Amino acid sequence: VQLQASGGGLVQAGGSLRLSCVVSGFTFSIYGMGWFRQAPGKEREFVASINWSGDTYYGDSVKGRFTISRDNAWNTVYLQMNTLKPEDTALYYCARHSNGGTSDRDISYGYWGRGTLVTVSS
Repeated sequence: VQLQASGGGLVQAGGSLRLSCVVSGFTFSIYGMGWFRQAPGKEREFVASINWSGDTYYGDSVKGRFTISRDNAWNTVYLQMNTLKPEDTALYYCARHSNGGTSDRDISYGYWGRGTLVTVSS
């Protein structure tokens, strides 16, 4: 099982980025997927998740600004981030849920990518 996140970078406040997470080694379409983030000195935080059928869930701090989606044909989950704020600066991780559902708890995810860094300047 492999998860490879990409798309991070430096962006000004108010800007946008789209993260991608390409997976391999398992049947992507039957698993829920999630995005988490961790800022320096802070605990890992739930960002968004999507279950096998496409239902989506968001952390309170990103609702209305971020959108998670998946493309089963390309084994990829995306995180579209709009109206970025300096407090969104963090290392962003994609993760595979233990089944087709989702959760905001990181313990429910058994496989993790290496993370991609998002830096939002003020």
